[in-house]
Amino acid sequence: MLDVQNLTVGYGQRAILSDISFTVEPGEVVAILGANGVGKSTLLRTLAGLQPGLAGTVALDGRTITRTAAHKRVALGLCLVPEGQQSFPAMSVQENLWLGASLHARGRSETERAVEPVLDLFPKLAERRSQLAGTLSGGERQMLAIGRALLARPTVLMLDEPSHGLAPIIVEQLGERIAEIARETSVLVVEQNLAVPARAATRVLVLDEGRITREGRPEEILHNEDVIHAYLGV
Repeated sequence: MLDVQNLTVGYGQRAILSDISFTVEPGEVVAILGANGVGKSTLLRTLAGLQPGLAGTVALDGRTITRTAAHKRVALGLCLVPEGQQSFPAMSVQENLWLGASLHARGRSETERAVEPVLDLFPKLAERRSQLAGTLSGGERQMLAIGRALLARPTVLMLDEPSHGLAPIIVEQLGERIAEIARETSVLVVEQNLAVPARAATRVLVLDEGRITREGRPEEILHNEDVIHAYLGV
């Protein structure tokens, strides 16, 4: 469980995020929606330990990690997949996944066993396992980035705009995979695209001007024309 209380983030005296409080319960997919520039990526970077907060607390499974280093947060089970389908382009799909498994797996046979569930979740990666990551499509690179993060065995997986730049049909498939991931791992996803939360989210938060202004079930938020127009600009 991820528990964020009264989190304020900024530069100097200028707050970008103010008094942010929410939880991500086991098995949940919590989507944070908002227009560009409202602080969605800043929030995830702060939770991941890549940017300091000015005030507030962050706890993972009952343990306060507000001042814990980023790499230690990963080891504790909080993993971030940044925007941009990040991978090692000169390495094969299989090598990228082996690298992700190295945090926990020992030896080749254990590593290969650890990778198999990811290949089952993303069959396209199994087909491309010998292919260089740099030659994959955008959707396949996103699958690879998520798959590598899953191999760190997170209790909470954070995804930053995973649908960015992807074709609509790939976005739908991605939403379905995120829903499957939540059977084993809680997910916090920030998005501007409504298709991902429509497919996967159990709860939706709306971030506007650095504050959470709405919270509810997907059907309450995603079908509210006033909310969509006012906060998402669509």
